[in-house]
Amino acid sequence: MIALDLEETMLALGFESCGLASSDRRARSLAMTDQPDVVLMDVCLEGGREGIETARWLHEVCGASVVFVTANGDKDTLARIHERVPGAPVLSKPVYRKQLAKAVSEAIQ
Repeated sequence: MIALDLEETMLALGFESCGLASSDRRARSLAMTDQPDVVLMDVCLEGGREGIETARWLHEVCGASVVFVTANGDKDTLARIHERVPGAPVLSKPVYRKQLAKAVSEAIQ
């Protein structure tokens, strides 16, 4: 439900969507096919894979900018995010349109 809302918000901000991915495998597949400019990523993904590592891969291999959208904003998680994907903005759920627009703008610059 949250992913659909984020997708709708990104469309309203003028971005195109290459799809939603609940797993590491699907995210990598979409990115290899569509080469997104920006990826919205949660820390927890389906199938036991951690979103932080998936985001690192998407950034390094595909050149995608990453914005984390997560309910996991504890100090240790934030430290891992900033270590693995330096400079990636982190938004806490719930996310509002203005917050998302600002974070995406920061990520793609």
